[in-house]
Amino acid sequence: MKILGIGNAIVDILCKVSDDFLIKNSLTKSTMKLIDQAEFQKLLSSLNIEETISGGSVANSIVGLSQLGNDVGFIGKINNDDLGNKYEDGLKKENVKFLYTKKNELTPTGSCLILITPDSERTMCTFLGVAGKINDNDVHEKYIKNSDILFLEGYLWDEGEPKKAFEKAIFNSKKTAMSLSDLFCVERHKQDFLDLVKHKLNIIFANEQEITALINAKSFEEVVSFSREIKKNVIITRGEKGAIAINSSEIIECDAQKNLKIKDLTGAGDLFAAGYLHGIINNLSIKECLDKGTELSSKIIQKIGARI
Repeated sequence: MKILGIGNAIVDILCKVSDDFLIKNSLTKSTMKLIDQAEFQKLLSSLNIEETISGGSVANSIVGLSQLGNDVGFIGKINNDDLGNKYEDGLKKENVKFLYTKKNELTPTGSCLILITPDSERTMCTFLGVAGKINDNDVHEKYIKNSDILFLEGYLWDEGEPKKAFEKAIFNSKKTAMSLSDLFCVERHKQDFLDLVKHKLNIIFANEQEITALINAKSFEEVVSFSREIKKNVIITRGEKGAIAINSSEIIECDAQKNLKIKDLTGAGDLFAAGYLHGIINNLSIKECLDKGTELSSKIIQKIGARI
C-alpha cells in the first residue's frame, strides 16, 4: 500500500436550505460549528437529504489519491449503525481499503450537516460522534508498516485516546505526512503541533495563516526561514498567491490557476494534498507535485462537494 490515511470518519450530509433556515437556527453562514447529538437530530428532522458522502479531511485526500490510481487505505472510527455502513460502503466504492472493523458503540458515527444556501455558500454543523474517540487499539501496526507514507490530520489530534493513536501510528511509520487542518487546531495545540513539525513529521501541509500562527511569525520570510531550518518538506498554500514547497533548503513555487468559476472552497486543501502526495509516491519532481496539487484543488473548487 502506498499511503495509509488516519482521520475523522465523518459522513457528510448535504442539504439545501434557505437563508431563513440559518437565521431561525442561529447559524452563521459559511462557518463550521461543533454540535451535540440532540442539536444534530433536531436540525436533521426538518431537512431533506440531497446526498450522503464519506467525508473527513484525510478521507477526502485518500479518495482523491485512489481516483488517480494509487493503492491507498484509510482508518477512521465509525459505529455499526446506518451511517457507519454508508461510510464504509462509500469508501469501498472509491477503491479505498477501509482498515477499521466497526463495533457496536454507545456513540453514533460522526456526521456533518452541510447546509447549502441558494448563493452556493456552505454552513457546516459537525457532530463528531465516535470519530473523535479513536484510540491506539484501533490502529494496527501491520497496516502502518505496510504503507510507504502515513497521512494524518490535525483535526484528529486531541489529548487522551486520539493522541495515543497518533503517537503509535507515527512511531511505526516509514514516513509521516500531516495537514495542520485549520487555524483553530493550531491555536489549540500549538506546542504539540510545533513538536510534531520539528521532530516527528517528514511532510507538512499548511496554509499561510496556519503556519504563520504556529511559529508566531511576523512575516512570510520568517515562515520560509523556519521551514528551511527544520529541513523537512513543508508545503504552504497561499490562495491567489499559489503554493510554495520548502524541501530541506530548496524552495519551489507554483502559481495559482486563474479565471476559475469558484463554487465551493470545501475540499480545496484536501485535494491539493492528494495531488502533491500522488507526485511524491510516483517519483515526480517537487515542481510537478505542486502542479498536480494545484490542478486538483482548482478542479474541486469549481464544483460542489469534495469529490472530483
